[in-house]
Amino acid sequence: MDYVWAFLIGGIFCVIGQILIDKTKLTPARILVCYVVTGVFLGAIGVYPKLVEFAGAGATVPLTGFGNTLARGVRDAVIRDGFVGIFTGGLGAAAAGICAAVFFGLLAGLIFKPKDK
Repeated sequence: MDYVWAFLIGGIFCVIGQILIDKTKLTPARILVCYVVTGVFLGAIGVYPKLVEFAGAGATVPLTGFGNTLARGVRDAVIRDGFVGIFTGGLGAAAAGICAAVFFGLLAGLIFKPKDK
């Protein structure tokens, strides 16, 4: 049942994004930023951790999960390191995901030989 909930919650995030693309004049970049900020906001008010507990990867994989990870990292680093944690916490918490994205992007670029449009 965990897989079903992860699929449904992740799918709902995708449907909302597609509706925003189709029905508004928002650019994809602005929609992505809205998703990250929404994850930060929902994490700050305590809703997102409950959603992650319920939906697992369906909530942690989308960009809202990235925003929540950044915010949680900053909060933990501020508690641990004080003011400096504002600048270091987000990247520390999301470092594995950022490194994976860069590595696999490079790997795809080497394999598929991208061209300009």
